[in-house]
Amino acid sequence: MPPQTSNVPKPAPYLVALVVLMVLMLIGILGKDTFTPAKWHRNFSPKLGLDLSSGTEVSLKAQTLNGGKPPASNMKTAVSILTSRVNGQGVSAATVAQQGNNIINVSVPGAGQQQVVSRVTATALLRFRQVLLEASGTPAATPAPSPSKSPSTSPSPRPSASSHPSASPHALGPAGGASQASTTASRGASQGAGHPMATGARELAATSPRAATPPPTPSPAPPSSQSQAQGQSTAGVNPSVLALFNKLTCGPNWQSKLGYTAAQLDNPNTQIVACSSDNQVKYVLDVAKVLGEDVKGAQAGLQTNNGVTTNNWQVNLSFDGKGAKAFGDLTTQMYNQYGQSSQQVQGQAPPRDLLAIVLDGTVVSAPAINQGPITGGQAQITGNFTQQSATQLANNLNYGALPLRFSVLSADNTSPTLGRDQLDAGLIAGAIGLALVVLYSLLYYRGLSVVSVSSLVVAAALTFGAVLLLSKYQNYALTLAGVTGLIVAIGITADSFVVFFERLRDEVREGKSLRAAVERGWQRARRTILVSDTVSFLAALLLYIFSIGDVRGFAYTLGLTTLIDVLVVFLFTKPMVSLIAKTRFYGGGHPLSGLDPARLGARSPWRGSRRPARAGAASQPPARAPKEA
Repeated sequence: MPPQTSNVPKPAPYLVALVVLMVLMLIGILGKDTFTPAKWHRNFSPKLGLDLSSGTEVSLKAQTLNGGKPPASNMKTAVSILTSRVNGQGVSAATVAQQGNNIINVSVPGAGQQQVVSRVTATALLRFRQVLLEASGTPAATPAPSPSKSPSTSPSPRPSASSHPSASPHALGPAGGASQASTTASRGASQGAGHPMATGARELAATSPRAATPPPTPSPAPPSSQSQAQGQSTAGVNPSVLALFNKLTCGPNWQSKLGYTAAQLDNPNTQIVACSSDNQVKYVLDVAKVLGEDVKGAQAGLQTNNGVTTNNWQVNLSFDGKGAKAFGDLTTQMYNQYGQSSQQVQGQAPPRDLLAIVLDGTVVSAPAINQGPITGGQAQITGNFTQQSATQLANNLNYGALPLRFSVLSADNTSPTLGRDQLDAGLIAGAIGLALVVLYSLLYYRGLSVVSVSSLVVAAALTFGAVLLLSKYQNYALTLAGVTGLIVAIGITADSFVVFFERLRDEVREGKSLRAAVERGWQRARRTILVSDTVSFLAALLLYIFSIGDVRGFAYTLGLTTLIDVLVVFLFTKPMVSLIAKTRFYGGGHPLSGLDPARLGARSPWRGSRRPARAGAASQPPARAPKEA
């Protein structure tokens, strides 16, 4: 009976799948430079962690607003908030760790000292304040109008305070309500263009007073005319706050230029002036009647319209019992007094129907109350959100209830020279380990070492490609601990092909032909390989979950390389052994192939034409072979 080979897996599809995978990884790494070979080199440098490059380490002391010792629960929340701030999206190498009862250590690679300090020392106090006045945050000169040929009684709109002509304002409405798109769009059209609300600003579009007869010779408006609250009521505005508002020019460190302290900005019982996060619009804000600690949760999601999910992003906001009542009272008052007045003279809605969301004294969003009071404790903020801006606002709402202040105990910059020395040492250690594995393979497996060394090369290429992809798309930074995990991966890959080769040689010792031995040995080896890699991956996963700092970096790369080892063994090592088994050098049992039956002590040595004629007889000693004692 001829041998049955129809159920033997063919190696070609596996190798093709591996090539396709590597090509896709390469395209992902090159990105827009895929068809520009001259720019390829700039895509092959992964981001490096603090211990391998420059960066900043900051030690913070936390205390309550009245200077007391922070509770343990607040410290835990602080670590979570700071981790979110410094890590951003994805897997970066920034670490935040608590030390003692009130110390938090932050390490951020590749960032300057001032950048890190400003990011981690913010108090994260969230306030909901009604907008009383708004104007352009930066004065802009208005060009002189051409003389009018005839008198006109029509009002002339004041120049836009916005430099973003394509955006529209956000709207705040009850959860589960109808889409705000039409309302927002119509209002935006009546007002002119508004700011992208990711920056938290709405356009100022108040009109100038009517004039029965224009002046004979129009004169240009003063350069600061846009920075005043023209056409807006100043009723109820504290005179000292109004003076600060007229004086304010938004820009870097505007708070200190006004003499504002953090305590004054965060005081919920006083009116304040504030700028939008893009410094394009300035505001007078009323006392805060809803605080950040009243927020139960916020989440970015896609907007639905009549049960159909759209591509528009919104922020879903919920309050606790106290917050729901306070928010309901505030929005009821605002809507009853100002929300229905958008059809007033000249179609201008007042800024007092805007509810500013203020974080650390900066307006991150100012949606309009345009669909009625929000009394159910659930609200939706809609508008021209992108996924990123909606997520950012949701994070601000979630992480804006931390009643702690931070003072900087120390802030140190790490020199890139030290990191380069550490990286060089790690690479030397990895090279020595790789050389020892290759030497062992050459001495012990002889010709089979071609497969083992090739497997290591393929594993290294896939690992390097994965690191580059993670660095590019997930903000992953390679640390010294991560390099250690990559070096350990050499042993994991070597262990896999050792298991396979030893099972293969066992089958040869049993007298099987090489082709039969490959399939039988693979069936026995793959279970061991999968069990071993599963245990290694679970260990890395648990270590990543329950550890912090550099240990997490080691666990991450260990888990990554374990998964890559499975791919290499299944898509390269085994198919390659199946291919070489068809050659005369390996299939004929050449003494240098590493599969010489005589050298392995086979019970029925075969070589070339001396193989058993029948496949079924491959596992039985031929009649001419001496019987075992």
